[in-house]
Amino acid sequence: MNPTKRQTRIDRHGLTRISEHGLTRIKKGVSCHSTLDTRQSTLVSFPPPVTRHSTLTCCQLSVVSDIHEPGIVDTAIDSFIHYLKFQKNYSPHTVKNYRRDLREFSSYLTQGGKHEGVNPLKIDHISIRDFLVHLHQRGNAKSSVARKLAAVRSFFSYLYREGEIPSNPAKLVRSPRLPDRKPRFLSVREVETILQLPDAETDRGVRDRAMLELLYGSGLRVSELVQMNVEDLSLVRRLIKVYGKGKKERLIPFGKKAEEALHTYLGRRVLLLRRQKTSLEPNALFLNLRGSRISARSVQRNLNNYMKESALLFDIHPHLFRHSFATHLLNNGADLRCIQELLGHENLSTTQKYTHLSLEELLKVYRSTHPKARVLSEE
Repeated sequence: MNPTKRQTRIDRHGLTRISEHGLTRIKKGVSCHSTLDTRQSTLVSFPPPVTRHSTLTCCQLSVVSDIHEPGIVDTAIDSFIHYLKFQKNYSPHTVKNYRRDLREFSSYLTQGGKHEGVNPLKIDHISIRDFLVHLHQRGNAKSSVARKLAAVRSFFSYLYREGEIPSNPAKLVRSPRLPDRKPRFLSVREVETILQLPDAETDRGVRDRAMLELLYGSGLRVSELVQMNVEDLSLVRRLIKVYGKGKKERLIPFGKKAEEALHTYLGRRVLLLRRQKTSLEPNALFLNLRGSRISARSVQRNLNNYMKESALLFDIHPHLFRHSFATHLLNNGADLRCIQELLGHENLSTTQKYTHLSLEELLKVYRSTHPKARVLSEE
């Protein structure tokens, strides 16, 4: 590597800087570090780096501030994004959202010279609160503010675990109170109406019908649907292998209707690949008309087109089939723990949001069927 090229990075071994003055490295657990000047080969000692259990003197703080170039937070963000991508196995969409939110936070810190040099050691909970106030004044929804704060918290938690900062300032910042939003879901009749919208005489319609049947019949996320390969599907056993968040694998059953739709689609899929002759991903289960893997955005766009052509007057998105899948199972007596496994939720508390919907359904049934409830309502 050319030592004259200015570059800074943070890794799990400490802080490293390569500049026109040579190679500078701070390594954890060492009482001092050295700077090797490639021109003079001289060694210069510095105080030890900060760890989570150490405190900085004024002298040490000035040294640490000197070695942090402007943009060091951006470099730390790159290290954190690398960690999310390759160690946590987060989806590309999730990684993209983390990167965007953290870049926005870094941009806010640097504008107007609020934090010269943007040193992570100088960012405190007041700075993070100011960022949240800025988002609120700009008109961001509470849910967006909470998501950005969650990204900032995860980022500083990562730096703290790596020993790059003595404490996590984001822990002192409270999340905005969010309204209790219940997930929307479709009735069984509405689901049946939507499933009949794709034209069964066209390649696009056959494919879309199979995708919709699978979204509702197995409660898949749209990202899981588009990532499926042919070898993940077993029509004989009516099972699909799905890789959810964090690349966690699970097996999910599907019903007779989905099996029939998939069987029809697979026949059309073979003809599509023959016409295209070449395909970038021939193992992808669901293909676009060019023979490539279909994207989640295309699934949403096609669904929107069907809704425009129909007489249904409400907005719909692929995740609505997942909500409907869970709600209909619960209303028909399915165990909450089984629904958790089918949906791939890590925590049962995430699945419990559907119990509120089920309770409303139970109350409706009770009020319309129980003799005493009918008498009270008539009075």
